[in-house]
Amino acid sequence: MRIRRRKWAKKELEEAKFYIDDPTIYKGKWKEKFNNENNKIYLELGCGKGTFIATLASNHPEINFIACDMIEAMLGLSKRNIEEKYLDKNLEINNLYLIRMNAERILDVFSDEDKIDRIYINFCNPWPRGKHKKRRLTHTRQLEHYKTFLVQGGEIYFKTDNDELFDESILYFEESGFEIIKKTYDLKKDLIFEDIETEHEKMYTEQNIKIKALIARLKRDVNN
Repeated sequence: MRIRRRKWAKKELEEAKFYIDDPTIYKGKWKEKFNNENNKIYLELGCGKGTFIATLASNHPEINFIACDMIEAMLGLSKRNIEEKYLDKNLEINNLYLIRMNAERILDVFSDEDKIDRIYINFCNPWPRGKHKKRRLTHTRQLEHYKTFLVQGGEIYFKTDNDELFDESILYFEESGFEIIKKTYDLKKDLIFEDIETEHEKMYTEQNIKIKALIARLKRDVNN
C-alpha cells in the first residue's frame, strides 16, 4: 500500500511511550518488557493504520500485544488510532507495543525465549509473481522463522482477499508442520474467529469480494 509521508509521524512516535523504533534490543526479553510474565503475547505482522490492533488489544487487556510495520507514516497513523481507541474506553496503553520492523528480519527481534502464542497476518502483499513469492508473510521460509519463537501449539490467524495466496498458503502451512484447524472461503458467512474488520476488509467487502481466512496451529510434535 502506498501512503504519503506524514511529517508529524516521526516526532509523535518518538514521544509515544508504547512505540519502539529499535525492537532488536528486546529480543528474548519481551516477557520482561511487559512485566507480566503470565500474560500471553500476540503479534500482528503488518499492522497498517492500526485499527485492527487498536480494537483487539483494547478489547483484551489480559493479553499482551505487539504490532509491527516498517513504514513510518503507517506507524504514525497506528499510534493515533491506538491512542483514540484506548481513550474512548478510558484505558491506559499498558498491554501493547508498536514497533518498527521489517518482517524479513523478524529473527533479529524475537527468539524462542519470547514464547509468542499467536500471530495475526491480515491482508498481506500477495506477491503473485513466481520469483517474489518467497516474500509472502505466509511462505514456507517465513513460517520456519515463526516456528523459532511460537510456543508449541501456537496459532497463526490469517485473512486475505486473494484466492491464489490463500490456497498456496494452505500448502505452505502444511509443509511447515502446521495443521489447519479452521478455514473458510467466506468469513462473513462462516465466522471462524472474532472478526475485527480492517480497512482492507471493509473495502473488499463493499466490492463483494469474499474474505478467506484460516487458523493454523503449530503441531506439538514439531521441534522449533
